[in-house]
Amino acid sequence: MKTGSHLNLLNYEVSITENNKLIEFVVKMFQKHNLFLIFSVDCMMDTNLQKDDLTGTIKFIPPLYKQRYQFIKDLVIKYKPKKVADLGCADCTLLWMLKFCKCIEVLAGLDIRENVMKEKMHRLSPLPADYLQPSERSLTVTLHHGSVAHKDPCMLGFDLVTCIELIEHLEAAELEKFPEVVFGFMAPAMVVISTPNSEFNPLLPGVTLFRHSDHKFEWDRAQFQSWAVAAATSYDYTVEFTGLGTSPPGTEDVGFCTQIGVFVRKYPKNGETVNSEKHTEHAYKTVFKAVYPSLKDEKYLQNAVVSEVLFGADIIKRRLLGNFKSEWKDHRDGLETKFKFQPFKYFMRRSKNLPLAETEKLAADRSTEPFIDGNTVYIPLAKIFSIPKVNQLCGTFEKLSKLIAGKVALSNDGSAVIVTIEYENEEQEN
Repeated sequence: MKTGSHLNLLNYEVSITENNKLIEFVVKMFQKHNLFLIFSVDCMMDTNLQKDDLTGTIKFIPPLYKQRYQFIKDLVIKYKPKKVADLGCADCTLLWMLKFCKCIEVLAGLDIRENVMKEKMHRLSPLPADYLQPSERSLTVTLHHGSVAHKDPCMLGFDLVTCIELIEHLEAAELEKFPEVVFGFMAPAMVVISTPNSEFNPLLPGVTLFRHSDHKFEWDRAQFQSWAVAAATSYDYTVEFTGLGTSPPGTEDVGFCTQIGVFVRKYPKNGETVNSEKHTEHAYKTVFKAVYPSLKDEKYLQNAVVSEVLFGADIIKRRLLGNFKSEWKDHRDGLETKFKFQPFKYFMRRSKNLPLAETEKLAADRSTEPFIDGNTVYIPLAKIFSIPKVNQLCGTFEKLSKLIAGKVALSNDGSAVIVTIEYENEEQEN
C-alpha cells in the first residue's frame, strides 16, 4: 500500500465470474475508510487462451510463464524430490515458489547474469516467522553465478533439474556442451526442459523471426524432439513430450506455444563415477546462501521444546490452582469474602513444611499427577511428556530430559518441572 499525504491508493487485481456483489462490497468498504480502489478485472474463460478480436492478440490465462512454473510445482508435488536445481533461474521466481514445497530440502539456482539474480534474491531469505516457528524440515537455498556449459561439483546429487526457457539463449558451442554437463555430469533423476515452439510463432502478432531478441534459435517440434531423443539415448534417459499454451480453434496442428521434454534417468548413477566427479574443479561463484532454521538443528529444537514445556507447565499450573481454589471455597464457610486465596500458606499448614526429600518422594509416588507444596507446583516429566506437541518434538522421554536440562527449573532428582506460584500479600485485617 502506497500512502500519500491526502489519500491511500490500493491496487487490487480481482478475478470474478458473474457475481458483482463482491465488487460492491469491496467498494463500500474502501469508501468507508477513505481509500481509493483501482480494479483490474480478468474474466475467466473455460480455456486458458483468450483472443482479442480487435487487436488479434492472444492472451493466455494464467500467463504462460506462470503455467510453466506451475507445471514444475505440480511435478514436485507428485514426485517429491528433495534436491532441486533451476538452471537459468533469472529473477528466482521459480525457486521462491518451490521453497514452500515441504518435500524440498535443497534448492539451487544457476544463471549467467549475476545482477539479475541479485535484484530479487532477498525473497529467498528466511522471514522472522521462520525463526519463531522453525520447520520440521531443513532447507538450504544457494545461488551460483556461472554457465551451464561448465561443470561444477556443487550441482551433483540433485533429484530434479529444471531448464525453463533456457536452451534457446545458448550459443552453438554452449548448446553442444549442454547435454554432457546436464545429463552426463549432473545426471539428476529427472530433467525438465521447456523451449518455444516456432510453429506457434505465426499466431503471435509482432513476432517475425524469434520471440526474444536474445534467442539464438527457436525449434519446431520435430527439431526439439530429435535433439531431446538423441540426448536421452546418449545418457540413458527416457523422454516424454508435452506442452503448455493451446492454440486457438482451427489451428490445433501447430501444437503448444511452449514445448516441454520430461527426461527420467533409467538407472542409478555409478558410485565410482560420482566420487571421481566430486573432485572436479569449481567453476561457479556462490552469490547467495540461506540456511533456514529447522527443528533438525538441535539448537532450534531445544528452543522449541523449552518453549512448549514452559507453556504447557503454565497451563497445568493454572488449571491446578483453579481446581484447588474451587475446593478451598467449598471448605471456607464463615470466612470473610475479602480473604485472599494463598495456596502456598494453605499447603504449608497442611504439609507442615515437608522436607525436600519427602516432597520429591511424593512427586515420584504421583508420577503423572502434578501437585502443590508450599509455593511451588511440581509437574512430573511424565505429565509434560504427555503433552502432544512436546511428545511430537522429542519422540522419547530421554530426549526430553536432555533438551530441557539446564533450561527449565527441575526438582533435585530431575523427575519434575517446578513452577513457583506468584501471589499477592494477604490484606491486613482492620
